[in-house]
Amino acid sequence: MTKNNIKYIIGIDEVGRGPLAGPVAVCAFKMPVNFFAKTFGKIKDSKKLIPEKREEIFKKLKKLKTEKIVDYFVCYESAKRIDSLGLSKAIKNCLEKSLKKLRVKPEECLVLLDGGLKAPKEYKNQKTIIKGDEKEKAIAFASIVAKVSRDALMRKLAKKYPKYSFEIHKGYGTKKHREAIIKNGFCVEHRRCFCKNILFLDE
Repeated sequence: MTKNNIKYIIGIDEVGRGPLAGPVAVCAFKMPVNFFAKTFGKIKDSKKLIPEKREEIFKKLKKLKTEKIVDYFVCYESAKRIDSLGLSKAIKNCLEKSLKKLRVKPEECLVLLDGGLKAPKEYKNQKTIIKGDEKEKAIAFASIVAKVSRDALMRKLAKKYPKYSFEIHKGYGTKKHREAIIKNGFCVEHRRCFCKNILFLDE
């Protein structure tokens, strides 16, 4: 790794891997190497933060984006695409698209990824970190942006499909959500392969 050429750190994380409904989301978050992330204090995995704290951090990051200090992009793949491509391929597509949107030369950035995620081969300076969202600020920021963005989208979908209460469970397989599926059947936002495997429902 040629550290002298590195201008940016990019953190990548995904949310929405396990829900029965809604898209999967991947965020690529870019910050300069000299970004003073410590001002945000200790940040954990976005799923472990209370919603109010996530929103507070997200607003700060959004302001920094408008000031062109940081940048980020969230990419989604729909339930229909997850059913047709498979979850792993859908996440890979999101990851590649979100990275491209940042318009950074691969040799100028260090890409830090959470869990089992991998960046395209041209990003030679990359590192996959288990529980990276608890160890690296760039990944934690990506996790927060992805979570807040996907939750907002699920609230919008809840207005379109009020029978399923997406605004409450965000598509995850809660008892209330399962009961709604049994009562009302599927909507276009449901991942059929997930619902069949978990609920053993017929189309």
